[in-house]
Order: sequence, then structure tokens, then C-alpha cells
Amino acid sequence: MTLIKELKSALGEETVLTGDRIGGRYRSDESHTGRELPLAVLRPATVEAVSKALSICDRHRQSIVPQGGLTGLAGGANPRTTDIALSLERLSGVEEIDSAAATMTVYAGTPLEVAQRAAEEAGFLLPIDLGSRGSCQIGGNIATNAGGIRVIRHGVTRDNVLGLEAVIADGTVLCSLSKVLKNNTGYDLRQLFIGSEGTLGIVTRAVLKLKPLPTSRSTALCALGSYDNAVALLRMAQVMLANVSAFEVMWESYFRFNADLLGLKFFEADFPFTVIVEEDLFGGEQGTERFETFLGAALEAGLIEDALIAQSEKEARNFWAVREGSAIDKALPSLFNFDISMPIGGIGDFVEECGAALLARFPGAHVSFFGHIGDSNLHIIVATADGSEEDLHATDKITYDLVRRYSGSISAEHGVGTLKRDYLGHSRNPEELAVMRRIKAALDPNGILNPGKVLPPATVLPSPRARGEG
Repeated sequence: MTLIKELKSALGEETVLTGDRIGGRYRSDESHTGRELPLAVLRPATVEAVSKALSICDRHRQSIVPQGGLTGLAGGANPRTTDIALSLERLSGVEEIDSAAATMTVYAGTPLEVAQRAAEEAGFLLPIDLGSRGSCQIGGNIATNAGGIRVIRHGVTRDNVLGLEAVIADGTVLCSLSKVLKNNTGYDLRQLFIGSEGTLGIVTRAVLKLKPLPTSRSTALCALGSYDNAVALLRMAQVMLANVSAFEVMWESYFRFNADLLGLKFFEADFPFTVIVEEDLFGGEQGTERFETFLGAALEAGLIEDALIAQSEKEARNFWAVREGSAIDKALPSLFNFDISMPIGGIGDFVEECGAALLARFPGAHVSFFGHIGDSNLHIIVATADGSEEDLHATDKITYDLVRRYSGSISAEHGVGTLKRDYLGHSRNPEELAVMRRIKAALDPNGILNPGKVLPPATVLPSPRARGEG
């Protein structure tokens, strides 16, 4: 029996898509770098079906590329023509909300926004929050260890996963759907799969932490004159505001460009930096006076030049619309996105050096910066004249060479995939890469799970710094 026939026999015709039944969307994630349709697409609706699919593919030495909401920007879900894509879109739904434990058990294919709404209806907050919440899936959030805008208060996805179920390459289901915070019973296997981008196993279910649901939020848009002042404002906010939930910094070029696209005007003048500060409020808590006291102290200390407090949800949404930059994709269709991190104190100097280097290489290009900052995460937008692959490689080298020099990470929250794979040695040393390969070989000895992703080929030399040359 051929592989495809065996899969159809075991899973059902409706689960196995081939030929004209494979839609173009299975070609690529949001990086738009995928060029090929897979050999087939599997759409299992149960954990048992995922297990059967992997067992059969492992026996046939057939490569599998897991796919979630396809919102990634690193090429991690892109298949080749010889791969089978395994989409988790039908493995969806909230299995349970445990109010006593303050947990949610959810299937991997559940869209993040669906899980968020279910938590809210039960009176809780699901702390994981991303701009792509409407289309990204819980399994993909876990597989990439996604960050987002609430990390400063609630941590990255890894910090919000209590229990996990994953299927490894031979079809074995590892089920540890624990609801307890303290669990010192040997190796913490869930951490192997969080951030592994489907190279060690496919996440099928998870137990997520829930937090108290804020009853309201105070949101301010602040104009600043320097990066040092932005860092000082962050530290002041952490002291004076009880529940800072977001601190987003936008450099002038990013803020002005997006505000103009949206037809929004907030301040009479342009300022080098604009910051969104947000605080969660609970119960009958009145945070307006505290928020105003904080902003007044920041003005008196010379940290901010001007500030606006949102007087309605609409005004707060306008602040966030500029930060989320949804209009920039249409305005700059060939843009390159970079997602990096480094020690907070070095980010200001990095931006100046990186911006100058990119504009020297590509005069007239759009180059802008924004980031969460409070969790050391910086995003870079680059749009060259033609957006060619050659331009992408050149911007990669300029950016990641500087990241290495500033002792940063080439990926803060979007994963490694294929687009950052060959630069992994800029952030991880040869010993770490060797152990990663040993773990991969132990859990996936036939190399069927998302081959070519995350780990660079062993022949790719580590970075000069890692070899002691830098």
C-alpha cells in the first residue's frame, strides 16, 4: 500500500488533501517566502489521528511540516514539494475551564482570540496576547514561544503553559496536562516542545494559566526626547503604577509613518520617541488619579515632553492602531520584518548604528524601529526599492552581525524557521547547537519533523564570536 493510500485508509478521505484539493494558503506563512505546495495536507481532528499520521509517516520516512494559523514570519511552516503538511486547524476548541485552578485546557488548533473570549466569558484573562490574535493558533503560539504586548506583566507563552500534550515522531503521545504550578518530578518535558517549532513533536493540547480579568485599563500616549528617557520612564512606571501591562516604544519614523497612513494626529510637533503606557485596573479600583500623578511626576522630572490619556476605548484603540501598524503591509508590500532582543541599555545605540548602516547600504529605503522594550524586544521594518532576495540577505547580514556584537538574540518572539536558521550561531554557541542536535536525534531519529527548520546544517560554521575570534 502506498503512503497516501495508507493515510487515507487510516484517517479518512476527508482528512487527506491531495492534488487540486490543496489550497494555495498551505504554501507559506506570513513571511510569503514559501513557493511550493506540499505533497499532501493532513487535517486531523483528534489527537489519535495526529498519532496515527505520524506513526505512518515515520515508518515511511516521510517528512512532516506542522502548520497552525500560518501567521509566522520566519518560514517555519513552509513546506517543500516532497513534504506533507499537517494542519491543526480542525483540532480546535476549549476542552475545559477550571475556575478553581484558574486554568484552561485547549486544543492546539484553537485561534488565540477564541480562547481569549472563552476565558473572558468565564471571568478570566488569558494573558497571551498578539496582534495576530484573530488568526494565530494556540499550538503555534506554543511552538514558537510567542511573546506579544503583555510580556512585561505576564511573561512569554512559555511562562503561561502549565501542562502540555505532544505527539513525537513515532506517534507516541506524551500527555502531561498538569494544572499545578509546583511540579518537581524529574525532567520538565513540556519545555522541550515550547519554542521547538515542531521539530521535536507536534503540540496537540495545553493547559494554560488564567489571570484575574481587568475591569478597565488606563492608557497614555507619551512624547519623549530620548531613548534614555524612555528607559527611565519605564522604571518610574514600574514603581508608581501597580499593574503596568504594556510599555511600547516607537521611534519617530515608525510612529509618524503609521499615524499618517491612518490619518491620525496626536501632537502638534514630531518627537524622537512615542510611548504607550498601559495599566490594568481591577474591581472598583480607580486608577485615573494614580495615572495622572505618574504622568505629572514624569513631566516634572523632564522624562516626557507631552502626554495624552485616552478618554475612551476608541482613543485607546487609535493609540494601539499606530503601534500595531496594520496599514504598513499594504503601504510597503515588500517590507522585511526583524524581531530581535538585547539588553535594554544597548537598544538605543543599536538602533542608531543599525539604522545608519541600513540606509548607507540602501539609500532612500524605509527603515523604522519599534518594540516592547520592557522585555528587551525590538522590531525593525525595512523596505528597499525592489525587496529582492538579494536585498533581504544583505539586510540580514547587517542586522544580525550587529545583534551578535551587542550580545543579543536574532529572534525574540517569532521563531527561527528557515529565514534565521543560518544565523543561529550568532546567538548560540557550538556546544549548545550540538546538544540541540542530540535532542533532535533522540526524539526524531528519522528526521521527519519539520526538516531543515531551526537547526542549521552541521557544516555551517558557528559565529566568529563563538569560535573565539571576535
